[in-house]
Amino acid sequence: MKTVALLALTLVALIPLSGVANDALLKFEGGVGVHPVSNVAGTPNADGSFPNVTRNIVRGVNPAGQIWVITDLRPKIEVDGSIKVDGRGLLLAGGNAIGTNANASVFATLICEAAAPFVERNTNVAGVPLAPNGDFRIDDILSPAPSGCASPVLLIRSAGNRTWFAAGFPKLED
Repeated sequence: MKTVALLALTLVALIPLSGVANDALLKFEGGVGVHPVSNVAGTPNADGSFPNVTRNIVRGVNPAGQIWVITDLRPKIEVDGSIKVDGRGLLLAGGNAIGTNANASVFATLICEAAAPFVERNTNVAGVPLAPNGDFRIDDILSPAPSGCASPVLLIRSAGNRTWFAAGFPKLED
């Protein structure tokens, strides 16, 4: 009888541990590459350009100057601010260097505020280099660390000029 009671107590003690092992603050699933222009207006100029262009600025961060695509983006942020990002196929989608990584290095920025002032929680801004096929991995800690995040936006940014190349889609449910 004591053995059965001890076994039952052990099982009850272990079952909740599997539920608390997940310290994820935020998860993202998939992403989108940047389109540097969000809107054009007015009659086109003779060269095809537009007189009024609205840049695709996200929470105060400027877009890259050219269109980029990303095949897959899987970031996970823990409550302690640690972040792991697995990115695939971040490549130029326009211009003479189309289909290349432009020898870029990238870092991640989490912004939690829906309205200014925005706080940029960054990984190391020196970044990690993109592989020739646009793949990259970031394993770092956000600084400053988030304490909750009501309106998450995750940007993958250029380590050079700090413009954004891609954005993650928050995963709403597990």
